[in-house]
Amino acid sequence: MKRLLVISALALCATSAGAHEFKTGPLVVDHPMAFPTMATAMSGAGYFSVTNTGTEDDRLIGIRADFPRVSLHGTKNEDGVMSMFSVDAIDIPAGATVALEPGAKHIMFMGLRGNPFEVGDKIPATLIFEKAGEVEVMFHVEPRGKASDEVDHSAHN
Repeated sequence: MKRLLVISALALCATSAGAHEFKTGPLVVDHPMAFPTMATAMSGAGYFSVTNTGTEDDRLIGIRADFPRVSLHGTKNEDGVMSMFSVDAIDIPAGATVALEPGAKHIMFMGLRGNPFEVGDKIPATLIFEKAGEVEVMFHVEPRGKASDEVDHSAHN
């Protein structure tokens, strides 16, 4: 049975019927998404942006999802070689938007074990912020090669 479940209760977290954004306190998490993975992939990455509309800095300090391991990651380029590394937290400054995106900060879902991400899948997760607390989000698996403004978000309920 596929571990990626559509949980209708999480859809209620969206701010409007067609929205793909989630809020906790002054933080707005926009467009959580992932790309499809190969059938043999052992991990997949998640991306989104967080806007801090408040006057105090906050930090993303963790994530929970139904995988053997889920963690916050950074990426660095040293002498033309890209590498990923685990990070304890991601700072979300007051009044700023922080993007988790390919080639930069991101979420790693590890232990796919032959259960690849496929276009249309939805991955429920809980983001944990130091001050704003927890927020349940839904990562949508979207096709590679489309700019986010070209993707039809109307089905993101």
